[in-house]
Amino acid sequence: MVNPTGTTGTSEPLPPLAALPTERPAGCPFDPPAEFAQLREEEPLRSMVYPDGHVGWLATSHSLVREVLADNRFSTRPELVHWPVPGPAAEYTAPPAEPGMFLRMDAPEHTRYRRLLAGKFTTRRMRLLTERVEQVTAERLDAMERQGPTVDLFQEFALPIPAQMMCELLGVPYEDREFFERQAIATNDNSQGPEAQFAAYGELQKFLGELVLAKRAKPTDDVLSELTDSDLTDEELTNIGALLLGAGFDTTANMIGLSVYALLTHPDQLAALQAEPERADQAVEELLRYLTITDTGMRTALEDVELAGRTVKAGDTITLAVQAANRDPEKYPNPDVLDVRRQAAGQLTFGHGIHQCLGQHLARVEVRVALVELFKRFPGLRLAIPAEEVPLRTDSDFHGVVSLPVTW
Repeated sequence: MVNPTGTTGTSEPLPPLAALPTERPAGCPFDPPAEFAQLREEEPLRSMVYPDGHVGWLATSHSLVREVLADNRFSTRPELVHWPVPGPAAEYTAPPAEPGMFLRMDAPEHTRYRRLLAGKFTTRRMRLLTERVEQVTAERLDAMERQGPTVDLFQEFALPIPAQMMCELLGVPYEDREFFERQAIATNDNSQGPEAQFAAYGELQKFLGELVLAKRAKPTDDVLSELTDSDLTDEELTNIGALLLGAGFDTTANMIGLSVYALLTHPDQLAALQAEPERADQAVEELLRYLTITDTGMRTALEDVELAGRTVKAGDTITLAVQAANRDPEKYPNPDVLDVRRQAAGQLTFGHGIHQCLGQHLARVEVRVALVELFKRFPGLRLAIPAEEVPLRTDSDFHGVVSLPVTW
């Protein structure tokens, strides 16, 4: 039984978890590790041993994850964070964030960058980008129709839409987009190993650095060009470009691909979306909750904090199981059921607090337009292979599909 403090009915805490659960249940490609449900019920703030020996915490309830994300006593600085899963990132202390990498900064440094960028994601720009998303989506559907009736929907549809939108947002020349997309994907592909990832990121940084110089010399109608009027240095602009790319390209591509996979394997939910496309915004919010393509986040306490009846000491890292929080029955009844008619407001896939995703509105537009227009053009769309044979991304920072063969 859970008491109001979020701890078990006994006064003694449970022993630390030996490791973060990461194994998804067999045959359930959309579900988080099964252990999270029991952890959330028994002790939603549980001590946990990290790969480097640090004894920190794991938060699994929606209320706790949201509370930590909103509390400025918890830091996102990489040099303070202990990594929760084995691998190269857990084996060394990360350096402080480079200039411009504001997602890994606390206030007031974070505030300065955030204010500069928030002014660039205006209502006018979002309206213009929505019109452009519709055009790009129509172009990709035309290309699919010419190539079909069997295509890899991830490569031919889910990936190109956010890739092109990010290129236009940053002002990447058309002729450079294939290289740009390839390096961006490789940066997040953990299956290639850290050396290949660092090499891809280095190529991306070099490209963006040259792009910043070009924008200073000859500005165009894009975010990078507008930022050259600020007091930001070339290094800051380069890193901001990399950050915006990382936040808005691979993430959205995987969200589109995994959403289509989920709808094709839940025909009743697909039928509901097709019957009421005017409620697509609501369906997208539910898909964001149900799929939760970004599994976890981390924060480190800057001072002792009383949380859920426990004392989180200064220096303790908390791993925030966002996928568990989005499946919390206290927040969402029957949370393991995909229901596109559900009111899924408050889902934490885009985070919460000062670090909430800056491009979340564009991402929602891209997913909504992609889904509505895809199933309008191909109402009989179906998987071209058995559902259990769809290859999933298990070695990436984002949950998704490697490919999604479909036919009509």
